[in-house]
Amino acid sequence: MLTLATTTPGEPEIFASLQGEGASMGRPSTFVRLSRCNLACHWCDTAYTWRFTGDNRPHDDALDFAREDNQVKLDEAEVARRVAALSPDRLVLTGGEPLLQGAALARMVSALKALRPGFHVEIETNGSVAPHPALDPLIDQFNVSPKLAHSGNPASLALVPERLAAYAADPRAFFKFVIAERSDLDEVLGLVASYDIVPERVFLMPEGRDSTTLRERSRWLGDLCAAHGFAFTDRLHIHLWGDTRGT
Repeated sequence: MLTLATTTPGEPEIFASLQGEGASMGRPSTFVRLSRCNLACHWCDTAYTWRFTGDNRPHDDALDFAREDNQVKLDEAEVARRVAALSPDRLVLTGGEPLLQGAALARMVSALKALRPGFHVEIETNGSVAPHPALDPLIDQFNVSPKLAHSGNPASLALVPERLAAYAADPRAFFKFVIAERSDLDEVLGLVASYDIVPERVFLMPEGRDSTTLRERSRWLGDLCAAHGFAFTDRLHIHLWGDTRGT
């Protein structure tokens, strides 16, 4: 069984849209949003996947969510059938932290590829969890977003050296760093140097959950990207649909 986030109580967050961030930004994609996360970013825009009633980890909104309304369990084969019924042939597994459910995801992706061969499968991960051995060969692209100090997560949990080294050495992996202040770049530069991350596979993205904030930060972040040879990524879905579920 897979534990998914919901768009409304009882309705799993499985939907077709455009990829809003990173190396595949703008491409038609099908999304499956998994529930649960091992980290807790204070600015997280999907806190409904982890900050359930009783979870007191800090978040800017100070909201908690009823688990029974925001989680739903589905059989892997049923998830595969729902994904196969949508038109895009690019699947993005997101969260939360999807790799916490690696074995079940491997079964789902295997079932999906049996139904519709040729699916391109991406997984969005915070980079602190290893892919399950059965899932790893089924993934075409890792979108790795290590959490910097401004996220509020301790480095001992968020920046796991062996995981960062493994992703840096994997040609399927692209790195996306969330930037809130100019000073965040120093931490990115340190990680890129320490783990020999190829600059062409690094994207910098402004932190923000509304278009105004994203545009303000994009003005100076674009200059930093150009100066250091990194790619810039916006948050396209925020500009198009706002900070809403199922987009």
